[in-house]
Amino acid sequence: MRVFRVAAMIALWTGPAFAQMPNLNLLQDNTPPKSEEQKEQEQATDKAYKESLKKIPDAKAANDPWGAVRSTDAAKTPPAKAPPAKAPPAKTTTATKSKTKTSSAPN
Repeated sequence: MRVFRVAAMIALWTGPAFAQMPNLNLLQDNTPPKSEEQKEQEQATDKAYKESLKKIPDAKAANDPWGAVRSTDAAKTPPAKAPPAKAPPAKTTTATKSKTKTSSAPN
């Protein structure tokens, strides 16, 4: 039982260590180098792709149903900030209290 516990502890401790190891590919890449014909074909394909991108028309302006209502200057200027609120006047308290006597005797 003690051997099982030791083996389990070692397995738990080495798990994070394997996660920290870099992923190294020790096998060589066996793809043959490209021939001149393949390189030219790739260049022709890339050129055709770039030319096809140039043929795409420009995007139309977004459909804005409120465009006629809104002014063009309002969109360009940032919204105006509200003026800072004034602080309410400080309340002054008087130290005088009215002293009234209340009587509990009936009149």
